[in-house]
Amino acid sequence: RSVSCRLACGDVEGRLEALFGRVRAIQGKSGRFDMLLCVGNFFGSTSETEWAEYRTGAKKAPIPTYVLGANDQETMSYFPDISGCELAENITYLGRRGLYSGTSGLQIAYLSGTETQDEPAPAYSFSAKDVAELKTSLLSTPNFKGVDILLTSPWPRDVGTFANSAGEIDTKKHGSKLVSDLAASLKPRYHFAALEKAYYERLPYRNHTVLQETPQHVSRFIALADVGNTSKKKYLYAFSIVPMSLMDPAELVKQPQDVTENPYRKSRKEAQKTKAPLCAEEEPACQFFFDLNKHQGKKRPSDEKERGNSQPKQAKKPSQPTGPCWFCLASPEVEKHLVVSIGTHCYLALAKGGLLPDHVLILPIGHYQSVVDLSSEVVEEVTKYKSALKEFFRSKGKRYVLFERNYRSQHLQLQVIPVPLDHCTSEDIKESFIVQAQEQQIELLEIPEHSDITQVAQPGTPYFYVELDTGEKLFHRIRGRFPLHFGRSVLASEALLALPQRADWRRCAAERAEEAAQARDFRRDFQPFDFALRA
Repeated sequence: RSVSCRLACGDVEGRLEALFGRVRAIQGKSGRFDMLLCVGNFFGSTSETEWAEYRTGAKKAPIPTYVLGANDQETMSYFPDISGCELAENITYLGRRGLYSGTSGLQIAYLSGTETQDEPAPAYSFSAKDVAELKTSLLSTPNFKGVDILLTSPWPRDVGTFANSAGEIDTKKHGSKLVSDLAASLKPRYHFAALEKAYYERLPYRNHTVLQETPQHVSRFIALADVGNTSKKKYLYAFSIVPMSLMDPAELVKQPQDVTENPYRKSRKEAQKTKAPLCAEEEPACQFFFDLNKHQGKKRPSDEKERGNSQPKQAKKPSQPTGPCWFCLASPEVEKHLVVSIGTHCYLALAKGGLLPDHVLILPIGHYQSVVDLSSEVVEEVTKYKSALKEFFRSKGKRYVLFERNYRSQHLQLQVIPVPLDHCTSEDIKESFIVQAQEQQIELLEIPEHSDITQVAQPGTPYFYVELDTGEKLFHRIRGRFPLHFGRSVLASEALLALPQRADWRRCAAERAEEAAQARDFRRDFQPFDFALRA
């Protein structure tokens, strides 16, 4: 049969009777399991008496049991051959690192021990070299798509990013970065770990970048507690799995509804930055743009001539508003006391009921509904304002977050909100947007680095868009209803500015005199950075 039923277990710490008693009970109730996979500490300080009965054959494990190696010097003596061996009947030590292929075709990658910086690593640890060698041996296999199961003792660092809470375990501080790197490369369908005496089943995460790569299978990370723990935390996990090699490809890459972003994306990006630079013969990425309708992320050239259009593009003219517009600069409705800078095509104004006193808007002087509709000269000036604001806010120890909601709005407003640099990183901001979007079933996708909003949205398409001053961008195509205050709510949330009471601008109205004073202060401070004054 192609479906195999497996059990995975956390730290046994020598409590073999408790573990195997529980396994027998489960098999009595649910039927036979093919194997038991143990991560974490299989042996503990009080193992000797119980272990002697299994080692001598007086007792036998009820199911083929596969274990990882020692995590400390004290338990090293239980493993006579460091490269893997049978420890007792039905109990096998897999080895320091490698790939175990079952008769069913199931592929199980394993890495014993805990992370160390030392080279060579002690026998109960693994180093960057061990992880690199394991990755190389597996990734060099032809058509490598990933492994079915990954077994490690430590948790991967940052596994909780973009995910449900890991309870008392802070995944930014606990776990191994090398294990994260290994999991990012091996793309296991199931990854089991232990050592933290906690149970945590993470939401499944995707192994491909949406819009840029073809869809791949998802990964599930499960951390298991210690056997017989008094808090009744889960230490045994039963699961059924069909080997990847036997699955229908379309079935394999199905994405569950609760799938999240890849938690190791940041560390993978950093690793890629250190790789060899672009070859001179290669086309730079900015020569291409991505078509949102093609989820495979195929590239198509942005050369006008290839589309049979050798005529230069006509400059887009601003459309006429259908009624009174609060933001067209020539309109009597504009609250001119909030304006802080006027360029040739755009102007800056403080936001009415701003989240912060220096919350500003970049607005086109003419009537344009969204960034996608802008003419090239307006885009150019928007870019100048962004650069000036980045420099201005950085001089005050802040970074800006910019967002646009092209939904139930008449005139383009680019909301620019500063966040103190010492408050959170750009990665924290991005994570907050993605996590809070997931909570509301909003799919916020990262736009490829060298693309921009006009390459993923057609004029007239409702969308929400976030841009950090690092150039990183997130995009959501609105297909139904959308929370009008979403961007502001994320920034106001406890995770970022901790101003939840200011999430709705209508509750933040100030007197006209106060608004005028704030605009005066901003105008004065911004003056050295305002290119419009030098024009």
